Amino acid sequence: MVLLAVLTAVFVLLGLWQVQRMGWKHALIAKVDARIHAAPVSLPGEGGIAAAGQGGLDYLRVRLAGTYLAPATALVRASSERGLGYWAMTPLRLDDGRTIWVNRGFLPAGTALGAARASVPGGPVSVIGLLRSSEPGGSMLQSNRPADDRWYSRDVAALSRARGAGQTLPLFVDSQAEQSGEPGRAPQPAAGLTTVHFPDNHLSYALTWFAMALLSVFGIWLAWRRGNATPA
Repeated sequence: MVLLAVLTAVFVLLGLWQVQRMGWKHALIAKVDARIHAAPVSLPGEGGIAAAGQGGLDYLRVRLAGTYLAPATALVRASSERGLGYWAMTPLRLDDGRTIWVNRGFLPAGTALGAARASVPGGPVSVIGLLRSSEPGGSMLQSNRPADDRWYSRDVAALSRARGAGQTLPLFVDSQAEQSGEPGRAPQPAAGLTTVHFPDNHLSYALTWFAMALLSVFGIWLAWRRGNATPA
């Protein structure tokens, strides 16, 4: 019975932990939903970015103004609602002197790097999009191979080194809309394909742990009943 009592306590604690996680997850989903539907704001300063910490500004809707560094464009492997292809990543030199990478959107498989560069607008541009955290290293299955120009994640630090883009912000922007007086000369990437999905299975996990706790209590009751049964 002692073991069952310990297990009961453990299962209850795990269930309560999942309830707490559910509350945190629902608050996160509400915050992100509010951000992606809000009016765009100016990009925070470097102090604000540092203070927010890793992931603290994810999905903040921002407005940027600057000039693209088209020769530094890179193609990053992507899977989207349009199938397999690439994210077209290009650094944007902002009017305030900073540089940030912009995911201009999706290009289909088979797109050449030259075509992606040719699609970049010339001259001043304005961009509205969602801030995202850098994705260092690569995907779950494949590591980035900068020497071979093979990219499987949007690792802005590695992209900056490989493309000689200098110091860039530790974030990138998923473009939703772009305006320029000098459109690119090649087919444009499909913007606005950011997928926002947070797994929310905490309620089912909590119910599972609480059910295990109830079974343990039932086991304790059976053990107590057998121990106190009157011999025939």
